[in-house]
Amino acid sequence: MKQFLWRFHGGLHLEGRKELSNQVPIRPAPLPNYLILPLLQHIGEPTEPVVQIGDRVLKGQIIAHCHSNHDCSLLMSSPIHASSSGTVTAIEPRPVPHASGYSATCIIIETDGTDTWMPLQPLPHYSQMSPETVRRHVAMAGIVGLGGAGFPAHLKLKSTGIETLIINGAECEPYITCDDRLMQEFPQQIIEGALILSHALGGAKRCIIALEDNKPHAFHALTQVPQTQVEIIKVPTLYPTGGERQLIKVLTDKELGRSRIPSDLGIVVQNVETTRAVYRAVLKGRPLVSRVVTVTGNGIERPQNFEVLLGTPISLLLDACGRKTGLDQLIMGGPMMGLSLPTDELPVIKTSNCFIASNTGELVNNSLPTMPCIRCGSCAEACPINLLPQQLYWFSKGKDFTKLKQYHLFDCIECGCCAYVCPSHIPLVNYYRYAKAHIRTQERERKKADQALQRHEFKLFRLAREKTERRLRHQAAAQKNPPEGN
Repeated sequence: MKQFLWRFHGGLHLEGRKELSNQVPIRPAPLPNYLILPLLQHIGEPTEPVVQIGDRVLKGQIIAHCHSNHDCSLLMSSPIHASSSGTVTAIEPRPVPHASGYSATCIIIETDGTDTWMPLQPLPHYSQMSPETVRRHVAMAGIVGLGGAGFPAHLKLKSTGIETLIINGAECEPYITCDDRLMQEFPQQIIEGALILSHALGGAKRCIIALEDNKPHAFHALTQVPQTQVEIIKVPTLYPTGGERQLIKVLTDKELGRSRIPSDLGIVVQNVETTRAVYRAVLKGRPLVSRVVTVTGNGIERPQNFEVLLGTPISLLLDACGRKTGLDQLIMGGPMMGLSLPTDELPVIKTSNCFIASNTGELVNNSLPTMPCIRCGSCAEACPINLLPQQLYWFSKGKDFTKLKQYHLFDCIECGCCAYVCPSHIPLVNYYRYAKAHIRTQERERKKADQALQRHEFKLFRLAREKTERRLRHQAAAQKNPPEGN
């Protein structure tokens, strides 16, 4: 039976450039001489080192743990594991892939070349175990959203009343093909991972793997796996179908209201790579120590996908692909929502799904000047959230932060559709990001000021109360022991 699909507002048909890297199988990346493992590779609280300089570690060993004395299943955090065996040589700040370009505390491991695993503890009979046991196992495996968001996977599995589990294979950004290759090469693992996730959710009534119709080989591979519990559904190729809101709309016609999350609709969405990581953690006992990464662009000779140990320097991947001279730009992620990196000496982290190396201005044409807005409305037509990008631009430029919140600035997913179609080449998303950062800073300062005022008011109340209590004590003492008369 053909699945009926819906459509979200806006969106773009983009040149995919997928053929650069999706023609060859996934290869293991070279083992690096050293690994750089940041303590924070996910949304939420950073981890704390549980190793010291000089310690020898095995592959899969926890080297940084969550707060609350190691019970990560209750926290917005995720442990970090050694990606290979070796010796801890430093725990120090290092530059990391982040929009701010900042440094963060990292654990440095000098690898020993043996890649020796610690003893693994799988859950081969997971279906006979409680969902909570499986959720805790996923949490301890350090699995986060590997589509780029980095939200700890176990927190999505705490949801109750979930009716639909969606495995997101709609890899909608140009250039990125790691999910495509995963579905082609490991369809059985992805389907089994989906069943594990369904069990951890208490048994979702419906389980879907959704992928765009520009991935025929992946669709064929998934449909060849003999099973009846997971639906394999093709959706139209339209950017940004891979967004949670957009994919939910396409598959179910349900729309997330403002400030709501998918579980409010009885839906959980997990990425394809995340799903395979759950399979490997539960049935193989392997924590998250590696992931598939697309390395592509015209700055290298041989674009392809690698299975990469977390903490591997990006430079090693570019060299393995035949780096060309004159690298002009390096982006982590896709060209629409990716992060421009200042150097290739940064490490691969859990949320690194793609690196695009360009040496000819392939991604951004800096020669096009920014011109005044002509109020054409193209940005509003393209916006998948149905916002008013032009108004958000004017309010951002005028620093009218009250109006920005009224026009739902924080609903913007920063997909870049508006900037892509803008005939004036206005970097609209940059304005929105600046405004969001300013508003967040204002709110933090306001919160601090409110807390300081509360502390001050409580201090005045306490002093007044103590003064009253002293006065009452003195009065009581005077009544009990009145002064003798003359």
